[in-house]
Amino acid sequence: MEHSSDDDKSEHNNGLHNRVAKDTPQRGWRTWLIGKPLPTAAMPHQTVSKAVGLAVFGADALSSVAYAPQETLVILAAAGTQALGYAFPISLIITVLLAIVTISYIQTIHAYPTGGGAYTVVKENLRMPAALVAGAALLTDYILLAAVTVSSGVAQIVSAFPDLFPYRVWISVGLLVLIAVANLRGVKESGNTFAAPTYFFLGMTVLTVGVGFIRYMSGTLGMVIDTPPIES
Repeated sequence: MEHSSDDDKSEHNNGLHNRVAKDTPQRGWRTWLIGKPLPTAAMPHQTVSKAVGLAVFGADALSSVAYAPQETLVILAAAGTQALGYAFPISLIITVLLAIVTISYIQTIHAYPTGGGAYTVVKENLRMPAALVAGAALLTDYILLAAVTVSSGVAQIVSAFPDLFPYRVWISVGLLVLIAVANLRGVKESGNTFAAPTYFFLGMTVLTVGVGFIRYMSGTLGMVIDTPPIES
């Protein structure tokens, strides 16, 4: 009787195993594109390393380096050559603002070690109306950041390859789609995707500034001649 009972249990388990395997959902195009759905309980396992986290959360500030100085100089040049002298004071003010933001981030991390952005912090300290304003401001900032960053990047690509100028809008839309898909795959996968180009950009920036200072100190820094007129 015991032997028969064991056989019944084994048969039942095999049937259950086969049924579970048979009922496993197939991988469709959505799963292939944005990854498999993750339960809320899997959230603690979706953490990223400090190196990847720095690339992900520092991308906003780093991307501004690519276009902000150029746009600042364009506006100042439009006001006249004497206005270019304000470029350095403006840069100092921006640096101070970045330092304030960095200190704020550090305080937020210590106060909310399990995670919490502007919406969470404002909601717990200033209540819901102010939190909604903070959330709306972040949403607007994300939209503008994506638009400006992609537009600036495509402008640099088109300047290097002028034949792509008629396709600049489609290139911008394609890059936005790629960014959206990468973010839909989750923080962990999108972080690994964005870490490499972020650190590459940071390395090239440091290299460019370093070479510029070396050439300036050695007196071999070239001069830009026959600059194109600024379009107003």
